Amino acid sequence: MSALPPEQLVGAILEALQESGAAGLLVSSMRNHPRRFVVSKPTGETHSLWVYAWTLTPGGRPQLKNEYRIQMTSVSPPLPLNPDGPTILIGYEPSLKMFSGFDLKRHRTFTKGSPSVQIDLTAIRQALQDGLAFDRKDNNEIAVAIRPDQLLTYAYTAEHLHQYGRDAGTFTLLQKASSLKLIKPVDLDALAPPRQRIVQTVRRMSRDANFRQQVLGAYSNRCAVTRLQLRLVDAAHILPVGAPGSIDHVCNGLALSPTFHRAFDSALIYLDDSYTMQLNPEKESSLVTLNLDGGLEGFKSALGKVHLPPDRRQWPDPRLIKKANQFRRIST
Repeated sequence: MSALPPEQLVGAILEALQESGAAGLLVSSMRNHPRRFVVSKPTGETHSLWVYAWTLTPGGRPQLKNEYRIQMTSVSPPLPLNPDGPTILIGYEPSLKMFSGFDLKRHRTFTKGSPSVQIDLTAIRQALQDGLAFDRKDNNEIAVAIRPDQLLTYAYTAEHLHQYGRDAGTFTLLQKASSLKLIKPVDLDALAPPRQRIVQTVRRMSRDANFRQQVLGAYSNRCAVTRLQLRLVDAAHILPVGAPGSIDHVCNGLALSPTFHRAFDSALIYLDDSYTMQLNPEKESSLVTLNLDGGLEGFKSALGKVHLPPDRRQWPDPRLIKKANQFRRIST
């Protein structure tokens, strides 16, 4: 397997940022390290991200058939770090379209040549299912396998994942958190507070990513209102996160384009028990009063029966629809 051209490697990173729910813009040379990106989140926040990235290839050692590696060519130590945000060291495996993350602190300085850094292919395959997976090497270094939709999660937690993951107890709980297995409170309480936070962060991010995959997969990545795809569709909770009875399951989800997602969360629109998306009369009246109703007629024209998954088991649960409308104080 030969190294990918820079255009393909950067393209894979940009696609992963989009799958992570953000927009990425390359603001540096495509060919030189580190590649520098500006990342924009749906909330309007922007962040600087520096990425050292190489193609992940088989290690070539017969006794370690599952070993994959990056070779850090065309760079000299010490590797410059981003003063305004995270810097990550990653590999990309093009046949599986998966990433691996390595401990930048350990590899920022190195002897001259083309040093290599390794990960076990088993972890990469596990991350296809879980989003993140962890590989402990003989020297106690932690490598992280990353599904593209979790690249941004990794970028903002990388330093702590590699640092705290070296502890055996934390490593075990990180594995459980990423695969959404039960974590006993007594086991979590045994960790120091910073280690508890990173485990809880991984669990929350894995839960969110799993919910997003379930919902977008069920709706074929199409908005339930407009049928829009274009990789511009969110996974919205019907009964919001934090509301009593809310669950991270496809039956509590809708695929919505960002405008309709915001309208749904703000109760401008709501879903009724006949699976029809309706305009909230109280919110409509308020917009008219405030003279903020520009475009409302065109917006209303898209409403009506929502497009539902072919599998009825993935349709919104009527009980959750009812609870959601009560929670948002919508009279139906």
